[in-house]
Amino acid sequence: MTEQSQPPDLTGNRGMQQTRETLYHVVFFACAALSVVTTVGIIVALLGDALSFFGSYSIVEFLTGTQWSVLSNSFGVLPLVYGTLIVTFGSALIAMPLGLLTAIYLSEYASKQMRSVLKPMLEILAGVPTVVYGYFAIVYITPFLEATLFPSISTFNALSASIVVGIMIIPMVASISEDAMSAVPDSLRQAGYGLGATKFNVSTRIVVPAAISGIASSFILALSRAIGETMAVTLAMGSKPGLPSSLHPGELFLRPYSSMTAQMVNTINGELSGGSAAYDAVFAVGLVLFVITLVMNIVSDRIASRYREEY
Repeated sequence: MTEQSQPPDLTGNRGMQQTRETLYHVVFFACAALSVVTTVGIIVALLGDALSFFGSYSIVEFLTGTQWSVLSNSFGVLPLVYGTLIVTFGSALIAMPLGLLTAIYLSEYASKQMRSVLKPMLEILAGVPTVVYGYFAIVYITPFLEATLFPSISTFNALSASIVVGIMIIPMVASISEDAMSAVPDSLRQAGYGLGATKFNVSTRIVVPAAISGIASSFILALSRAIGETMAVTLAMGSKPGLPSSLHPGELFLRPYSSMTAQMVNTINGELSGGSAAYDAVFAVGLVLFVITLVMNIVSDRIASRYREEY
């Protein structure tokens, strides 16, 4: 009678492994906590000086005022919000269609060899310093627009700023949208081809709707980037706060304005003392910018969760 073999010991010595796993857990938790603490710290820093500003300046006048002037202690944020939103809107008109069409080509039409070349080249645009985009607008875009389409365009104008910011955020729209469309199962494409659909119909009526959550998220994240852009907008559009006198396109885009970020930089670079109204106003503007960006990110998450497809 043979001796019954004992089952192998598969547990091993898990003491050291358990210690490593605990260490990994602590490190990962510390990184996550650091991100949260940093965000909370920024909010607290903004709220502290912003509340100090609103203690001496009416919040209603701040949110509805139409004039921003440090010298006259006029801190109406509407001209700054307009300058920020007009550049964001103009850049969206450029980046959204071009970025989406680029993503469709990379995902559905380009070969693997072509995609491996074009996508890294496209993403190089995201690595170009924003100050270079600003100088590009001053040296090339504005003179070209003045010589061809708009002879009366100002040296600093919202149109040139919209163009360079739109070019700058195209890689974000194209890359995230392409990743979302590449995640769509090929079975959906094959089903469309089986029903007689063309390549164009499959791309626009099957793949794009199936990836709409990722595409919408790329749009909103790109717009958030455009809202927070500083150097390119400052160099291309200038820093002259104001509101258009009419809805004529020439008034809307061909004049210089100032964004919230540009005015924050200009105000801080002036001779200000800590605790002054102008100094605290910068934090109030930063708080408005933070709220706008936060709302857009929340909307992005809502859209992504609402239209996310699970395969």
